[in-house]
Amino acid sequence: MNFRGLWCCAFLLAIVVFSAEVRQAQAQAHSSSSPANPVRRSAPSPGSSIDVGAVVDGIYRNKSFGFTCKIPAGWVLRTDEMNAEDENQDQAANNPNPDNQAQPPTPRRDTKDTPASSQNARGRVLLAAFSRPPEARGEEVNSSIVIAAEPVATYPGLKEAAQYFGPLTEVATAQGFTVDEEPYEIAIGKKTLVRGDFHKDVGTRVMRQSTLVMLAHGFAVSITLIAGTEDDVEDLIDGLDFTANKK
Repeated sequence: MNFRGLWCCAFLLAIVVFSAEVRQAQAQAHSSSSPANPVRRSAPSPGSSIDVGAVVDGIYRNKSFGFTCKIPAGWVLRTDEMNAEDENQDQAANNPNPDNQAQPPTPRRDTKDTPASSQNARGRVLLAAFSRPPEARGEEVNSSIVIAAEPVATYPGLKEAAQYFGPLTEVATAQGFTVDEEPYEIAIGKKTLVRGDFHKDVGTRVMRQSTLVMLAHGFAVSITLIAGTEDDVEDLIDGLDFTANKK
């Protein structure tokens, strides 16, 4: 919790999608959910492994999912930190401390030596990039790109990308975000994704977020972009390419 606790509220929505807070909210809604509004739950790992991709020369590339993402110059990466924090929260949830006693620090696990099956069971962050270190204060909205993949099997009834926005919108509105309009399809090259737009007033600033979702190879892949203006969000979307990695 320590690392994530330092992150400013501008990135809360992008972060909580993969935190224990979301899992708890979705679990509470599970009993009343329908296939049209799938809720995340634990599930066996899928047969295929997650391609985590790689950043080379300022470009994130993922061949399995067939896209690249341009990272603006000077941005910082926090992918490993977000995955490590997610693992720590999973461990805390699976090992409750009813006596509220102090516990020794949990060693950070190196995911490179972790079997793909155990990583796939809960999904993972593929890319977390920020315009400045998340723990650093600033006057402007700290723009960010967060890309994640979660097994479709963890969302009962999830058949279309648009259904992913059911639990996502619930979390967003709970965190003070306003939905700009209902999710809609957007074409990037020859690829069609579903997009949802949100905004949140933060003092004198407005935080803009767009999340793009697609289903591929048994995973729900979400691309969350946060910036201070609509134009800045569109610039980040323009950095996506769904043709460069296709063979």
